[in-house]
Amino acid sequence: MLPESQFIGFVTTFILWHFCWHFPFQMNTNKQATSPWVAVPESRERETLSLLLRNRGVRVIEVPLVAILDAPDPQPVIGWIRRFVADPPFLLILLTGEGLRRLLSVADRAGINQQFVEKLSGVQILCRGPKPEKVLLELGLKPAYKTALATSAGVLAETHNLDLSGKKVGLQLYGEEPNAMLVDGLCSSGAKVDIVAPYVYASQQDEVRVAEFITNLAAGEIGLLAFTSQSQLKRLLEVASKRELQTELAAGMHKTVLAAVGPVVKAQLEAAGFKVAIMPERLYFMKPLVTAIVRFLGLEQEVRT
Repeated sequence: MLPESQFIGFVTTFILWHFCWHFPFQMNTNKQATSPWVAVPESRERETLSLLLRNRGVRVIEVPLVAILDAPDPQPVIGWIRRFVADPPFLLILLTGEGLRRLLSVADRAGINQQFVEKLSGVQILCRGPKPEKVLLELGLKPAYKTALATSAGVLAETHNLDLSGKKVGLQLYGEEPNAMLVDGLCSSGAKVDIVAPYVYASQQDEVRVAEFITNLAAGEIGLLAFTSQSQLKRLLEVASKRELQTELAAGMHKTVLAAVGPVVKAQLEAAGFKVAIMPERLYFMKPLVTAIVRFLGLEQEVRT
């Protein structure tokens, strides 16, 4: 039996450990309260990114700018899935995790989900980035190839060592972007490309909120704005033009620290005349973006990682 002093010390240590583990920001209240507001303008990844940032002690404002919907006409998507099941391609290229989830959902509603997953297991799959790979892992599958860069150029680079001449290649696109560069690059390798676009981006109807956000940006009320897709800036520019808020948007963007999830989004922002201060060093997805933001804000030593 432990002496009383040792027992009290053990209990005290356990209580302190339990408190710090479950309430990691209690010791950081003052610094968190003075940190700038970080705006997360996303729908698809908004909740995930917001949660990751909040868990690292960041004050977050959610600004949903873009929603994702199934393709308006499901028949081309169903037709693509049926072709996939009947005659699987030599290679399947998945550009987004959302795309694979939408394909699985459509296949399920069409009553061919089991056949689709069975055929997926026998096909070589190339993933652009970690998100489609994550969905595959949920199915118990792994990609044969992964891009070094999560870009269309990275996809083409990964296929250069593959003999695609005369072979069928399934390509999952996203939104309504035809990605001519990627399609033309695959066709120039002799591939027979079969395209599917299982979802589209739809701007949120609450345009008033977007306009209010632009006004808040111009007033300097937002300290940092994180971009995770090209559609977000397009939406801001669209609303600014429609509401005659171009001057306010430009002023707000120039006085706000901008973060980009990767080089494609960064290039879009810089082409529009906006300087990007934060971007992950190597891996271009949510967790590295969160790490880069937390490091910039000086919160990384204040929280448990």
